[in-house]
Amino acid sequence: MGIEGTVAPGGPAAGESRLTGDNSVMALDSALPPLQVADRLARLRAGIDAAGVDALLVTALPNVRYLTGFSGSAGVVLVTGRGAVLVTDGRYRTQAAEQLTAAGHDGTVELCVGGLQAQRDALADAARAGAVTRLGLEADRVTWSAKRRWAEDLAPAEPVPTSGVVELLRQVKDAGELVRMARAAAIADAALAEVRPLLAQHVREDEVALALDTAMRRLGAEDRAFETIVASGPNAAKPHARPSKRVIVEGDPVVVDFGAIFEGYRSDMTRTFCVGGEPAGTLARVFDVVAEAQAAGVAAVRAGVATGDVDKACRDLIADAGWKDAFEHGTGHGVGLDIHEAPSVGPGSTAILGPDVVVTVEPGVYLAGIGGVRVEDTVVVTVDGCHTLTRFPKDIAA
Repeated sequence: MGIEGTVAPGGPAAGESRLTGDNSVMALDSALPPLQVADRLARLRAGIDAAGVDALLVTALPNVRYLTGFSGSAGVVLVTGRGAVLVTDGRYRTQAAEQLTAAGHDGTVELCVGGLQAQRDALADAARAGAVTRLGLEADRVTWSAKRRWAEDLAPAEPVPTSGVVELLRQVKDAGELVRMARAAAIADAALAEVRPLLAQHVREDEVALALDTAMRRLGAEDRAFETIVASGPNAAKPHARPSKRVIVEGDPVVVDFGAIFEGYRSDMTRTFCVGGEPAGTLARVFDVVAEAQAAGVAAVRAGVATGDVDKACRDLIADAGWKDAFEHGTGHGVGLDIHEAPSVGPGSTAILGPDVVVTVEPGVYLAGIGGVRVEDTVVVTVDGCHTLTRFPKDIAA
């Protein structure tokens, strides 16, 4: 079965994942189902009511894209109880119209294209037409100066802070989102298969990173999902090390953390290799413990489980091995249009996983002056476990 997976007629049963099948590299040319964008505004309006506002001004670009299908670098959406308006500038006149049509928003989202004043006027007109008195702003995304500007532009509507209204919808992925994430993961898998042999050829970290980024582009990625991490030897003890000019040598641990973007959706995977295949001394035990902890974390993922319990499954094993203080970051995070989105998978996190939520599981141990090991997969939650999107093998030899 190809990367596109299958969706049961009428959608998945309660608690059942929308994605089945695999994301094999052989299926990279297969067709993808459309994104289900048209119904998102209707679902958002329930969240607007729950937030105690009459309308939501959506300024975060990933949220704009999620709601409308518009992927430009400048755009704002005002969603009221009666309608919605997308404003952008002349660079995106044709693109915005095409993407709204493709998303099924003909007649449901008004498009205003023009200069800044024309955009502000269109938003003000829409707020007045919608009888907006309490205007929700995305408080986690809006600066203080922007809040003051919106208060002036959309007066007499009162700006009200909201948090996570669109992000709550984004946590549960539909079939189209899941297969795009699977495609991004398959691209990354294929890129690493191409580049892995470089690790044994005494090249620099930054050369490996560039090779990965190039391979992902050639295989169909729009871009890398975030700045690719390649960290070798003692640099591997830095969880977010940037690729350096250091030459990778025999015996090094090499942490490779990277991902691809496909049609806006991201993948995230980490593998740690040992050049020469056999780690020595303390590092040998670190490789074993992290592999065990990551497997335990993946096994803990299922619908109904608190994300803090997934973190605990990993963290307890690492603590029992004596490295509690060497695991200094959370176990994972949500992934989608952003590389880091809800829910958080960390100590004490109380978010409850549901079917078709996508999270990473990425424990690590980092020992200054020695090196570090991290292993990460991106998984889709199912009613009885999870479906792994990142399929590259976890054998450590390089």
